[in-house]
Amino acid sequence: MSRPDYLNKYIFDWDLFNVVVGGKSALDSRFLISQIFNVEQVNSFLKGYGLDPNDPVSRAELFGNFQEAMQFIRRYFLKEGDAEGLDLKIPNSLYMITDVRDLFLMATGNSESDHEERLWAEIILKVMHTILHADKDLRSNYFNIIQTQIFDRFYKYLHRDSDNNLFLKRGEYEIPLIDFETKSKKTRDSVIIKLLHKAENVAEELFDRVGIRFVTKSKFDCINVVKFLIENNVVIPHNIKPSRSVNTIIDLEKFKKSYSGIVKMAIRNNLSEDRFLAAVNREINECYFFQGTESERNAHTSKNYQSIQFTCRQLVKYKNPFLTEFLSIRKEAKKDAESPISQRILNLDTSLIARDVRFFYPYEVQVVDEQSHIQNTQGEASHIEYKKAQRRSAMKRVFKELLAYKNLV
Repeated sequence: MSRPDYLNKYIFDWDLFNVVVGGKSALDSRFLISQIFNVEQVNSFLKGYGLDPNDPVSRAELFGNFQEAMQFIRRYFLKEGDAEGLDLKIPNSLYMITDVRDLFLMATGNSESDHEERLWAEIILKVMHTILHADKDLRSNYFNIIQTQIFDRFYKYLHRDSDNNLFLKRGEYEIPLIDFETKSKKTRDSVIIKLLHKAENVAEELFDRVGIRFVTKSKFDCINVVKFLIENNVVIPHNIKPSRSVNTIIDLEKFKKSYSGIVKMAIRNNLSEDRFLAAVNREINECYFFQGTESERNAHTSKNYQSIQFTCRQLVKYKNPFLTEFLSIRKEAKKDAESPISQRILNLDTSLIARDVRFFYPYEVQVVDEQSHIQNTQGEASHIEYKKAQRRSAMKRVFKELLAYKNLV
């Protein structure tokens, strides 16, 4: 029985269909791209992606991404670069590629490559895709401005006394701090690793490129720090991303009930502030979460990690320095308006030059007491272990099909 020709119009790539309408990441699809049979179709795909295959600069950039992806895989996912990596080698045929379009044909099985080479081509394309997203985040051009504007909101309330003790302070009110830390800019490789294990896999969805940590003396001071930040408009609750908020230090529902009773007792017995705080600290130490609860937000965070964390968004304002310089040159051009160069300068449309740029940028705030901070930085909860878990997750995700093919799962 022959197959009706019209059925060719109704063949669906259900895997990629799930990426578009089913909430699945392209990195988790069996094939990164749909069937491509020739170079013309590769060119069409690249144009749709936003790249110009006929532009020598774009082709060179894409080939650079290809080479970087190969190096990245060797450095972080294979034993030759990481002792905990996979004991695998990239096939020699991949090193022979001089035109990235051949990589696409290899990945879709439309070359003379075997099945394993096809799977390797898929892996490399997935890493290339991630590198492109890491490089094309426009906001990264303003990162120094972003950091300055966010950190300055906090710095103005930090004070040290003559004995070098650190406080979060406004007027006479102050909260003693053990430490205040800011996160340095993520390395490019760290960004790529993080994108490779995130479902969204886009650079705009990284929320912790800018980070701040308060380390307090007590758990109650953790609450006081959050209260201070809200009351002084350092953190605007309306700009919080709710799904990113985590509290594994204090069971607030339990504490709120106890706290109400302590306040009533303080009023009834006319307690001094010291006795009130002693009662609060005793009670808050009983309102803890049981350790061993998995983090709902991040599968790589140790179940023993304790902190209050939330992600806020800051409206960043960037004034374009070029416009100021250009207007100065234009002013000089008016003095000799008859010259051809002056006329060209004066005829330029300045409306196309952005006067300033404004956008919201996310940053993460973490508040933790001293005891929890010590625990967080040791053993399983340490940042090193967290990074290792991220890397393993990214590796298993990208290599999933190849590991299954080689029975290494």
